[in-house]
Amino acid sequence: MATKIRLQRHGRKGRPIFHIVTADHRAKRDGKFIEKLGVYNPNTNPATIDINFERALYWVQNGAQPTDTARAILSYKGILMKKHLLDGVKKGALTEEQAEEKFTKWLDEKEGRISSKREGLVDEATKAKAAQLEAEAEVSKKRAEAIAAANAEVVEETTEEVAEEATAEGEEATVEESTEETKEGE
Repeated sequence: MATKIRLQRHGRKGRPIFHIVTADHRAKRDGKFIEKLGVYNPNTNPATIDINFERALYWVQNGAQPTDTARAILSYKGILMKKHLLDGVKKGALTEEQAEEKFTKWLDEKEGRISSKREGLVDEATKAKAAQLEAEAEVSKKRAEAIAAANAEVVEETTEEVAEEATAEGEEATVEESTEETKEGE
């Protein structure tokens, strides 16, 4: 029986999550499978891959052919590298210790690249948030200045009106006093 390692689509519309499975090559994409090896979530950045390393290595060593996307995932997780090194051990080109040393070195380099990408994404996010906060502060400052200017104009207008009313009342009082004086003088 020819087996394939491939992806089964799950999840909702526009937000797929894939199960990595081993299935007969004649089975439907989302149909019957032999074994579920893991889960691939492309919606996160970087994509989340949770795979059973030993079982995937077992199936690859026993002739299961991965599809193009499954091959990329297996390569990314180091399963194909491990298979390559184990084939070298079988042929006598390497010893077990050398193969393990090469594989751990490769894994460390890979983890370093992944962590640097995550750190870069976090840095970009913090810079974007700081820029957004700065822009919001600038807008708030402009709004506060506009409100202060409007309030100053209102205060000036009211003080002018009060002054005008006071002068008008003062003139009326002087007019009343003068009329009272003229009445008394008669």
